[in-house]
Amino acid sequence: GINAEYMGQETGKNQHRSSQEGGMAKLLVTTTSLQDTPGPHQEALNSLPVTILRERGPLPESKMLELMGDIDYLICGDDHITRAVIQKAQPKLKCISKYGIGLDKIDLDACKELKMPVFFTPGVNHTTVAEHAMLLMLALHRNFVVAANSARDGKWKKETGHEVAGKTLGVIGVGRIGKELVKRANAFGMTCYGYDHYWDETFAKEHNLTRIVELPEILSKVDVISLHTNLTPETRDMINHDVVAKMKDGVIILNTARGELVETEAVAKALESGKIGGYGADVLDEEPPRPDHPLLKALFSPVCLCPGWASMIALQAKNSIITPHIGSRTHESVARQAGMCIENLRLFMEGKPPKAAAVGPF
Repeated sequence: GINAEYMGQETGKNQHRSSQEGGMAKLLVTTTSLQDTPGPHQEALNSLPVTILRERGPLPESKMLELMGDIDYLICGDDHITRAVIQKAQPKLKCISKYGIGLDKIDLDACKELKMPVFFTPGVNHTTVAEHAMLLMLALHRNFVVAANSARDGKWKKETGHEVAGKTLGVIGVGRIGKELVKRANAFGMTCYGYDHYWDETFAKEHNLTRIVELPEILSKVDVISLHTNLTPETRDMINHDVVAKMKDGVIILNTARGELVETEAVAKALESGKIGGYGADVLDEEPPRPDHPLLKALFSPVCLCPGWASMIALQAKNSIITPHIGSRTHESVARQAGMCIENLRLFMEGKPPKAAAVGPF
């Protein structure tokens, strides 16, 4: 069931009262990052003139359908918000305020057609995610998780790793996060290449970033590939069997964007054969993943305790490090994302333009 908790005090005009029995409007919050992380955003959330209902996302379509119908506002994470969910939510639901920047789990076409405003939070998590991508890259090159586990278990096995200095990095999607990764890779002495339809020539010149205009060329050229593109019908499974075959032997692939960008079976098989030397990801095509997911094993290491699927970092398939979608989950980033998400909703409730909107407001 749904947990209801009155968190706000009624202020100003009662324009946000529920139409039923004159009660307070209801706000459903599903994103766990916002709920679990302390910070100034908690006070901002509690100050809204609403009754707050809480769930632990990401939620499937079936659960969202169950919850919709009597909700006035929604703060969501990566819940599956389909056309059916939006239709069930109307006419009560007035807007969706997305925590984060990824909108691929929301049917935006349906939102436009049904005039459902959707807000989001761009420009607030790029530093955190780029740091996480760099962490995965270094950990794979130095066999960090294996070595740390060995020391913890009293085996003291000394793994021989590799430097990243002198290696080539291919960044697929040179937006805010991709740019931040390029800056860090330069500091580590890497040579950087980028692929993006929208090219910032000024940034490229300032940060020694070479543009590659054909995707196959960059994939076959570099030692490390880092994915930072949106999930679209065109980018889904962009890393597949055919593409992997054209990559360098022993290539390292990083994915802090969306799990569906890679064909899971192709990556798992290439890891096993050694064609892919390492896969570091913060996302999977199923979240939370099923126990027999091809990139997962029932072996967890308490090297890095963190909120998520098993409350800890996981060592999975051969030469693979998967973390439970925590790339943007730092205290600093959560405060920025949650603050903007709540501010978008507050502005909308006051009849003012939100800071960032993907659809509407109407």
